[in-house]
Amino acid sequence: MSAPLFRDPIFDGATDPSVIRNEATGEHWMFYTQRRPPADEPGVAWVHGSRIGIAVSSDTGATWSYRGVIDGLDPVDEPGPNTHWAPEVIHDGDRYRMYLTWIAGIPTEWAGHARSIVEFHSTDLTTWTRIGEIPLSSDRVIDAAVARTGDGRFRLWYKDEADNSTTWSAVSDDLSDWRVEGQVIGGVPHEGPNVFELGGWFWMLTDEWRGQRVHRSADGLTWQRQGLILDATGRHPLDKQVGRHADVVVRDNDAVVFYFTHPHWDGSEIADATGHDTRISAVSVARVWVDDDVLRCDRDPELPLLLP
Repeated sequence: MSAPLFRDPIFDGATDPSVIRNEATGEHWMFYTQRRPPADEPGVAWVHGSRIGIAVSSDTGATWSYRGVIDGLDPVDEPGPNTHWAPEVIHDGDRYRMYLTWIAGIPTEWAGHARSIVEFHSTDLTTWTRIGEIPLSSDRVIDAAVARTGDGRFRLWYKDEADNSTTWSAVSDDLSDWRVEGQVIGGVPHEGPNVFELGGWFWMLTDEWRGQRVHRSADGLTWQRQGLILDATGRHPLDKQVGRHADVVVRDNDAVVFYFTHPHWDGSEIADATGHDTRISAVSVARVWVDDDVLRCDRDPELPLLLP
């Protein structure tokens, strides 16, 4: 049955998971936004002021151990505390690259604060070098996702809050010199794009706060909207809400989707959440596969979902 895979042992606020295999050790590393549910601060300060936490699995994803947070993510002229959100971590064949949402300070409100996506490099997943901010379509951009598309080039997808919280893309031939292409997913507001290949298709998940919207593409450039996954609840008491901000690890014939939930969320605006229980979050997993060109999902798999 569904069950939380990982809970942050410091604040109980693990969100926005990004999972990658450590090429040197064979371990799997999970990077996540470490929210602060216990924070006794005004407004949505508890969602800001977050660090990037690390959890590591040495048994192909069956269990995860906390490894602390990443230091050195702030520029020297902004020593913090600042806000770090939604890491996207990839391996380019030579090094690791992280695309991080960075916000100055600890805002107490959602609006009125610039957000940017900043690139970092690492050779070991532990020590990161700041490369710089990626120039995109506005100063309200968050939630990067990066993948190579069918034309051989790289795309960076992200949420532009200045465009009614829709998904935009930028393109690069070599993971540098990004050029903004424009809006690729419109419609209802959403966030957290994640792109992967499975079953002969490109797939994009976006978080509509009522489950993950599925989009399908032959080339990763133009997208067809499909239904929702992770919109129904799991059986475990801590998996009783919609799945949010997902990351997908592809296996041979299926994939594992990592997502987080607010298990005690009552459907109200998260900014109104008060008290530890209503704010906590946990990372869980589900199985996804392609059947008749449709992405299917099993939130309550019978077997452990081990990673390649």
